[in-house]
Amino acid sequence: MTSEDLPALVCSAKGCTASAVWVLAWNNPKLHTPERRKTWLACDGHREHLSSFLGVRGFLKDVVTTAEWEARQRGSDS
Repeated sequence: MTSEDLPALVCSAKGCTASAVWVLAWNNPKLHTPERRKTWLACDGHREHLSSFLGVRGFLKDVVTTAEWEARQRGSDS
């Protein structure tokens, strides 16, 4: 599979159609085990807003570029 075969990554902010460049990894400790990570995608314009939303709730665990996230996922698959 090539990068052309993959769907475009789009920002998770409501109504935004911009390309995502950030992955916000999070979990809700009341619902998820500590190692579980859910993800939201963010464009440059919504990164801070989405990070703040998750952060004030104590859900935000990590913010990395989409390229770094994909590299981590490939590394964990081996």
